[in-house]
Amino acid sequence: MTRKSAVPDLSGVDLDFRPRSYFWPLGLETHLLARVKGAELKAALKQLIDAGRLDDIPDFLARSALSEADRQALGRIHPALMGGEYLPALSQNEVMIASITIASTTQDVTSVYARRGRKRIYYRVVDEYGAETLSGRSTRSSTYPLTLGQLEQFFNGAWSIFHVLAMNFDDYDLARMLGFVVRIESSFYPEIETLYGLRIKAWATARRAELGLDKIDEKDHESATTVGSGPHRE
Repeated sequence: MTRKSAVPDLSGVDLDFRPRSYFWPLGLETHLLARVKGAELKAALKQLIDAGRLDDIPDFLARSALSEADRQALGRIHPALMGGEYLPALSQNEVMIASITIASTTQDVTSVYARRGRKRIYYRVVDEYGAETLSGRSTRSSTYPLTLGQLEQFFNGAWSIFHVLAMNFDDYDLARMLGFVVRIESSFYPEIETLYGLRIKAWATARRAELGLDKIDEKDHESATTVGSGPHRE
């Protein structure tokens, strides 16, 4: 039986939202962001776009992937700068429609790619480890772009953010888990980050209740407030 606390209040999030298209004709900004794999490079590119500095975008930022030499150079600066660089290459008619970045050592990225076929759109969930971190169905197709709800179901079915968080945080501490999720983004689904934040909060709350962790914390707090509260005696 599903606990009521596991169902978040999604008011303000439209699960039926469906982008008009993932492909051309699109704005240049959307196209650029949908083709760049690297998490930090994409963040830098978005800053320039948001500032209206399209003419200042260097060539390497607008490329889908860096060369091996460039990736190694970034890795020497800091391993986290390699996040997303080892995702599979995007094909000519393929774009990244959503991605999740976690605060692992190399800031790993998992993404959903969409490719335009003759009559259908073909999707695949990809990671940076040759699909080793995927656990469910990682491909599907559709006639029209997915709704936000369909995208969430597909993405989480292939790679569960909840499974990743459970492996890293056995206390289900919400603040630390939200901090571990560096970035949830999409050039096509503006509410995806809000949606995942609500899902994670509801899931963590339910798990803590099931395991009785809130009661343990309450007892620890009571003990901490009573220690040393009595009269001091030599």
